[in-house]
Amino acid sequence: MAAVKVLSGARVVLPTGVVENGRVIVEGARIARSAPESAERVDLTGHWVVPGFVDMHVHGGGGASFSNGTVEDVLKGVHTHRLHGTTTMVASTVTGEMDFLAQRAGLLSELVEQGDLAGVHFEGPFISPCRKGAHSEDLLRHPDPAEVRKLMDAARGTAKMFTLATELPGGLDSVRLLAEHGVIAAIGHTDASYEQTVEAIDAGATVATHLYNAMPALGHREPGPIAALLEDERITVELINDGTHLHPASLELAFHHKGAGRVAFITDAMDAAGFGDGLYHLGPLEVEVKEGVARLVEGGSIAGSTLTLDRALRRAVTVDGLPVEDAVRALSANPARLLGVYDRVGSLEPGKDADLVVLDEAFVLKGVMRRGEWIVAPGRA
Repeated sequence: MAAVKVLSGARVVLPTGVVENGRVIVEGARIARSAPESAERVDLTGHWVVPGFVDMHVHGGGGASFSNGTVEDVLKGVHTHRLHGTTTMVASTVTGEMDFLAQRAGLLSELVEQGDLAGVHFEGPFISPCRKGAHSEDLLRHPDPAEVRKLMDAARGTAKMFTLATELPGGLDSVRLLAEHGVIAAIGHTDASYEQTVEAIDAGATVATHLYNAMPALGHREPGPIAALLEDERITVELINDGTHLHPASLELAFHHKGAGRVAFITDAMDAAGFGDGLYHLGPLEVEVKEGVARLVEGGSIAGSTLTLDRALRRAVTVDGLPVEDAVRALSANPARLLGVYDRVGSLEPGKDADLVVLDEAFVLKGVMRRGEWIVAPGRA
């Protein structure tokens, strides 16, 4: 019989709201409905218990990149984010040669099949040179559906999302191809007009890659992609809530228009997350991280983040003033639904994986459990 733990006394965030003096019962790797008298008791009075975080856009961490390196390197990055509460994550690649990206997709797909990752996200090479950010312009290309299909095939059914500049030749056809195969078409690194963005949404795009970043600013005569992405209920917007990528008013605007059910907090983290300042590489480009902010050495563009999702949650509640339930939805349920894994993760409900995070009253991480096992045990965080 599987061991049973009863986590009691905390404020527990459930899909129905916050339960004071609540409890979560863990039996083996799952959340259970009831517990025997002999169950281990864990007193979490004065703490919060929330679902494990789900990051649908992350490039690495702990000094390791998902875009290059060995399986062991990737697992190091995965473990770094788990220590910060992300119990489910998609590995994001950056722009590279097509054959190299196909090779990486094959390696990452093995880790998806093993249960270490939840899927693969291709950010580039099908993006606009006008909004390339930290991507190598020499390697960018139009979103040819045949090449999109090549990467899908290389990922062996584990591709979860492609970020595309849908205004480029082949963009709309690529969106339709992805939608037909149940893969998220995300609009990002784009120079599209308002009208072109509406076309892409009608073709099947459902996500805005890091809204506001790497796209034209909102204008009163040329509203651009931001207005189209904010107004359409079919779109979920990614937000990087690190205090560098977004002004608090921009975050508030997104929540006001989308509602708490259509926002997904992401890290867009590169290797330096959980590791420290210094020089790194993002694909073929050199990046300097200084005081936690990553910028290209050449040109100075922001190059991803060093964010972890526990920090995103703490900032959302203590700085941005979001209700805890809304912030938690953006970190867990919303991305889990988009990725098609909400039946297993994303909320604290009986039958789901026992993935959870323990926070103190100041929303500082104190414990992480994944599939019933403590990664960070409360009291030792």
